Amino acid sequence: MKKTSANTIAHVLIEALPYIQKFKNKTVVVKFGGNAMVDETLKHSFARDIVLMKLVGINPIVVHGGGPQIGQLLQRLDISTQFIDGMRVTDSETMDVVEMVLGGQVNKQIVNLINMNGGKAIGLTGKDGDFIHAKKINTNTLLDNEKASELIDLGHVGEVDSIDPAVVNMLCQSNFIPVIAPIGVGNDGNSYNINADLVAGKVAEVLKAEKLLLLTNTAGILDKEGNLLTGLSIADIDDLIANGTIAAGMIPKTRCATDALKGGVSSVHIIDGRVEHAVLLELLTDQGVGTLLVSH
Repeated sequence: MKKTSANTIAHVLIEALPYIQKFKNKTVVVKFGGNAMVDETLKHSFARDIVLMKLVGINPIVVHGGGPQIGQLLQRLDISTQFIDGMRVTDSETMDVVEMVLGGQVNKQIVNLINMNGGKAIGLTGKDGDFIHAKKINTNTLLDNEKASELIDLGHVGEVDSIDPAVVNMLCQSNFIPVIAPIGVGNDGNSYNINADLVAGKVAEVLKAEKLLLLTNTAGILDKEGNLLTGLSIADIDDLIANGTIAAGMIPKTRCATDALKGGVSSVHIIDGRVEHAVLLELLTDQGVGTLLVSH
């Protein structure tokens, strides 16, 4: 090994040391989605990041989405799908597919990936251990031809009503890595599809996580010139939404982040899931690969 590369490796390890010491025995919730979930190289780099976190004493909890995979299976089964305000209208037939894909196919793929890379992962949905209670969402949509709104029934689309962390705490204490599919159960016994960012935020809040990491397909939050913004407060986020800098799909992600901060999570990171080992780079190096959000 050349002396320069050996020095570089030593420097990287020494740089990581204070972060490892700081986050030892702390909980970090990671929302896994976007390119990182479909690109083979990125999938394996993500799994290794999670395994290494666990090995150095950090408690990672993975929450995943699966929108594209759900869409692909619906298409193959010739089941039509409709989106309203970015939410998939989910009838009983569609909900069966959502459960198959999120709670089965995708969840077990991620569990298997982590296990293949030396970890001990266990997959669960909100139904396991009565973990995630959901309540049904309806949405008001403004009608085109009149100044009135219509209440739209989205079917089995829910939001988090409450979370019982007992099963996740038990898994973490037993040295397992929980991998959570964002499916909740309502008081009516029905299953509900919940936005994965929202579930990740609420899990982080209830478990009093040190950090919430949201993987995205962008570099993070960008200003109007395309420059990366970081070190943002809740007030900064409100201003950036008001002036249109944060728009479209980044709005619910930042709202999820600010809710988590208000709920006691120390910091939230919106990071570039297209970068190999993005989780470790953000967590254990000085540079990071995304936007850091703090409460003030």
